[in-house]
Amino acid sequence: MAKDQPPEQVPTRYWHRLDDGRIQCDLCPRYCRLHEGQRGLCFVRARADDAIVLTTWGRSSGFCIDPIEKKPLNHFLPGTAVLSFGTAGCNLACKFCQNWDMSKSREFDTLADTAWPEDIARTAERLGCRSVAFTYNDPAIFMEYAIDVADACRDTGVKAVAVTAGYLCDAPRQEFFSHIDAANVDLKAFNEDFYRKICGAQLDAVLETLLYLKHETQVWLEITTLLIPGENDSDRELHELTGWIRENLGPEIPLHFTAFHPDWKMRNHPHTPVATLHRARQIALSQGLHFVYTGNVHDRVGNSTWCHHCGELLIERDWYQLGTWNLDERGCCSHCGTRLPGVIETAPGRWGSRRVPVRIGRSL
Repeated sequence: MAKDQPPEQVPTRYWHRLDDGRIQCDLCPRYCRLHEGQRGLCFVRARADDAIVLTTWGRSSGFCIDPIEKKPLNHFLPGTAVLSFGTAGCNLACKFCQNWDMSKSREFDTLADTAWPEDIARTAERLGCRSVAFTYNDPAIFMEYAIDVADACRDTGVKAVAVTAGYLCDAPRQEFFSHIDAANVDLKAFNEDFYRKICGAQLDAVLETLLYLKHETQVWLEITTLLIPGENDSDRELHELTGWIRENLGPEIPLHFTAFHPDWKMRNHPHTPVATLHRARQIALSQGLHFVYTGNVHDRVGNSTWCHHCGELLIERDWYQLGTWNLDERGCCSHCGTRLPGVIETAPGRWGSRRVPVRIGRSL
């Protein structure tokens, strides 16, 4: 097989046979039970030759260099460039998906680029990217490929970032995140009905992932909640969500509230008002969280990082462009000396707000 042609399928580990002849995929709590030739809801894991295989190894929907703050990660190598990519499919069924052209794709034409792990790592290093991000669709469903890319990146000093819904079973969760340096987990809402009716998933599994990341790994963790008017933005739910984070993960976990725009199967819902994001941020701060951000809107105060001890502006952000930097060489507030939690270097990166598409390998 030529190197520029990735395998059509690679073996996976998390599955078992059922008494009725089907095979159950054990990657996520959806537990798809498949006959020969069938695919799981995620589309990319399928039953072939009496086993569960991954069908998108080495294939990508495209690459782009982004600011790391776009993931969003505000406390992980601020100001640096990240090489972002995804594949196709998803193991959730969110009606509001804002990357639905990739996550809901059922066409391999979406996967236009071949991309071997070593080539991705070398490209990231050559272009000055400090990290590679698995994003656009959930890396959990292509974890074998993501792990191979993460390991290749580690060999070159490039970090691995996962942007994920965190919908994984325990054993694959442990294996996957052992290869990851930073993660932003989408906490879609804080009520089971929302997850069941709008996402086709279960809240508890996501909370288990958050607890695991915080208490059993060294992965740098940030959380994002997309606020949808009338669905997950009530004062009561925001108090419950932020209270759970404070009590179970701690006050230093950065939380991003981002604005919804009508998309996919929720095109009749209104845009999220900026006032809703401000209200959510104030609730989170009043609950004792130290670092709360607004996203998908222009909001210098809500985008920037402030010292939770003295109120000093630490990292100014105008969209994804960094301005004032009031951190000393130790990553502490230059005014009061309080440490800013995260992976912070002595100076900010200089990538700015640019978005640059990149080609790797050759088209299929």
